[in-house]
Amino acid sequence: MAENVVIGLFEVESEAYQTLTQLKQYPGDEKSFISQAALVKKENGSLRLLDSFDTGVNTRDDTAIGGTIGALFGILGGPIGVLLGGSYGALIGSALDSGDSLSDASKIEQIAGKMVDGEVAIICLASEEDEEILDSRLNRFKVIIARYDAAVVAAEVEEAERIEEEMARQARKELRDEKKAARKEKVAEKRAKMKADFATFKAKFKKKED
Repeated sequence: MAENVVIGLFEVESEAYQTLTQLKQYPGDEKSFISQAALVKKENGSLRLLDSFDTGVNTRDDTAIGGTIGALFGILGGPIGVLLGGSYGALIGSALDSGDSLSDASKIEQIAGKMVDGEVAIICLASEEDEEILDSRLNRFKVIIARYDAAVVAAEVEEAERIEEEMARQARKELRDEKKAARKEKVAEKRAKMKADFATFKAKFKKKED
């Protein structure tokens, strides 16, 4: 058995919903079983969760998304996912130019780069003896399917979470360490502009009343 993160990219949103509903009703058997799944849509460069389910193996909640897929969605929907998704096209170009293999890209980079704005996808965690079983269930509609080693994805997600935490820590530190004099100057500039803007608004309002 192999544990995979399986992605199905659908052209039609309603067909993706229908497929996820069927997967919820029957997650599979000993040859192909889905533990967690999420239906996501890419909008304005970031991912939005439309629907999801978890068989309860990790979260014991049939309506919530958790575990590997929940953590992956958190990364893909966060700042790192946005950056990786936007840079994937450049990554492909540079790899072709240099002759490097695209397999050098992280799995998260590859997943983030799969979707473009407006597209919908089912992302699921599956234990598979026979990949054709899940493929046949997804292929009832027009779909593009990709697979990634779930253990590799999980390890990359854990590292990405660490990086996000470090980025947030560094941002907080820089804000705290910024010179107070410089910050006071910025505050004074902002306050002066706001006061000027309000004075303009009030003058215009008063003119209308007159």
